[in-house]
Amino acid sequence: MDPECSRLLPALCAVLVDPRQPVADDTCLEKLLDWFKTVTEAGPSLLLLQENPCLVELLFRVLKAHDPRPRVLSFSLRLAGLFAAQEDCFQYLQGDSSLFVASAAGQLLVHILALAMRGPAEGHPSPQGCDWPACAQKIVCHVEDSLRSTATLQVTQALNVLTTTFGHCHSPWTQGLWVRLSPLVACLLEKDPIPASHSLVDLLLSVARSPVGSSDCGLWETLAQTLSHLSPTQAGPLALGILKLQDCPQALKTQAFGVLLQPLACVLKAAAQAPGPPGFPEGATGDSITVDTFLSSKSACVGLLCQALAHLELLQLLPQRPSPWPQAPLLRAAVAILRFCHGSAAPTSDVGGHLCAVLAGCVRVQRAALDFLGTLSQGTGPQELVTQVFAVLLEYLTSPDSSPMVLKKAFQATLRWLLGSPKAPSCCDLDPHTQLFLGELLPVLRKRLCSPCWEARDSGLEFLTQVTRHWGGQAAFRHALLASEVPELTGQLLRDPESYVRASAVTATGQLSSWGLYATPTGPEHPEVQQESLFTELLHILSTDSEGFPRRAVMHVFTQWLKDGHADVAEDLEQFVARVLQAASQDLDWEVRAQGLELALVFLEQLLGQPGSRCPYAVALPEAAPPATLAQVLQALCRVQLFEFALRALFDCDRPVAQKSCDLLLFLKAKATPCGGPQEAGASPDVVSVEAALQRWQAGEQGQPLGELEPEAVMAVLRSMDLEGLRGMLAKSSDHMEKSPQSLLQDMLATVGVLGENEADCY
Repeated sequence: MDPECSRLLPALCAVLVDPRQPVADDTCLEKLLDWFKTVTEAGPSLLLLQENPCLVELLFRVLKAHDPRPRVLSFSLRLAGLFAAQEDCFQYLQGDSSLFVASAAGQLLVHILALAMRGPAEGHPSPQGCDWPACAQKIVCHVEDSLRSTATLQVTQALNVLTTTFGHCHSPWTQGLWVRLSPLVACLLEKDPIPASHSLVDLLLSVARSPVGSSDCGLWETLAQTLSHLSPTQAGPLALGILKLQDCPQALKTQAFGVLLQPLACVLKAAAQAPGPPGFPEGATGDSITVDTFLSSKSACVGLLCQALAHLELLQLLPQRPSPWPQAPLLRAAVAILRFCHGSAAPTSDVGGHLCAVLAGCVRVQRAALDFLGTLSQGTGPQELVTQVFAVLLEYLTSPDSSPMVLKKAFQATLRWLLGSPKAPSCCDLDPHTQLFLGELLPVLRKRLCSPCWEARDSGLEFLTQVTRHWGGQAAFRHALLASEVPELTGQLLRDPESYVRASAVTATGQLSSWGLYATPTGPEHPEVQQESLFTELLHILSTDSEGFPRRAVMHVFTQWLKDGHADVAEDLEQFVARVLQAASQDLDWEVRAQGLELALVFLEQLLGQPGSRCPYAVALPEAAPPATLAQVLQALCRVQLFEFALRALFDCDRPVAQKSCDLLLFLKAKATPCGGPQEAGASPDVVSVEAALQRWQAGEQGQPLGELEPEAVMAVLRSMDLEGLRGMLAKSSDHMEKSPQSLLQDMLATVGVLGENEADCY
């Protein structure tokens, strides 16, 4: 520890020891703790204590006095854990109601228990604990007493300690610990209500994921009992956790899957027009407890449904999901839920009538059901069911009652189902059912693009962009889209009053234009006018729009056009790049300038004949281009004034821009250096002017444009610059000098007024 830190540390400890001193800065405490962790990892913790006895005083005075400041007490506890403080300093803290203190106390208990069980006790100690170290026995006895307590808070904290233990300690002794404590954990299931059910679920899953789960210690029986004792809402997270386990008895997985399916089985039963099984696996039929939950209150019904839908959505994406997967009944259930919410269901039972009343217009359930329905698009289903899916999606897209977020979710689910639809068997075009739905969908999209709600217009544009990106080459889609007036409306939204909509319109028109689907009043018989018109309008947005989102969108469109060889780009490549870079260089938004450098890099790679080959983090530099080719490349770069743009950006006040510029110039320098490139220009007037401009830019001045430069002068300047050193400096965080322990101690002391005037490290 340096002398300045040694001088400041006692003063800080004095502040922390004094309960009258307010300590409001959690960040400083966290950083200080991280620093102590680093110190203890680099050397013996006892040495730090010997060098700084004030730390020992801090630990014991704060702990024994039960400091009323939770943040300081939490910090002290965790610091004590680093130094393996004696166990009699923490037991009384388990009853503290502060979240800070309880969490820190639990971590300290686990830390000391793990240290105590090292060495001779590392093997397979007996569950009774007769051969355990005294310190470990004391901790375990304390946990046992807490599990027997009638106070839910103590039970919760004991369960949390055990969860942390089994999550971080994987030595054989943990098996003996579980054998000893599992009967007490099982006794919690006999209480009504079950205390700390959430913490109990966390513990059981933590044990199941640890090495204890692979041993025969009654864990699976405990999990099965817990599933049957918890309420449907409490059992959901446990059921999902069980199904995520790699190794688990099949009977338990079947039971867990049934728990997740029960709410949807109740929905299917309530919506059924005729009696019959819902089609779910055996054990998943809605039981009386689930029905009672549905009927108890609106919040309970909504909460249970949303939880079940979210859990099944996660499960659908997992490789270890149950097989066979009940795709058809899940589709029916999702459609039924959406119809209950929309008011288009025809209930045939009291439960169905209750669901109609409770779920009508419920945005939370609608969002969850639409997300789940979108996930189910990855599977297959009977055509009759798929038709029902598209019908209910169209209901939501058409309904004026759909909230902006629900409408957005409906568009997203529709896109997933459209992209997952099969192709026609005789060709690569869309199948007849999809074409029929598309004919119904595009008029709805056109209406949404004219909506007075800007979120609806924005969601419609996002949907159009995505579906065009995937289907722009499909003949049926192209024909339907061009006949729908949607492209014309999209162009009009480039002048929308809402900036988010303008940005989405820019992206959509760019995508349409890439596929030749963007229509203008000039008509399709003059495509060259059409493309110039769009390019001019987008360039105007880049130069004049007052909001950053549309300008960023324009830069992304132009970069993609350059990558794809868009017709407007190919017509005059250098003029396109020059005009875009000129506009981007004057933009106040750093993301626009950074995207301009990305476009410049794409242009450079295309000139070198290596599109997409550059990677600034590659171990090996790319091979150099032939000298003749390189000379032509450099001349083209000078003509579009790419060098001036990149050199200005090298000293940009926004670090990401400077980093991108540095990477680009390093890439070019690496291509030119091996083969010599153009000859050095010495101290020519061009070199002198460039170097003078660099000094002005580095000082923050703007200065006059350099104009078209000679390649030799540019390369001479690049060779003279330490770009590698600059990249290393840019890679450091902007506050790396202020993260030192000395600065941290000064900051903390300054917050409580210990430092004198002008002594604080204000940065």
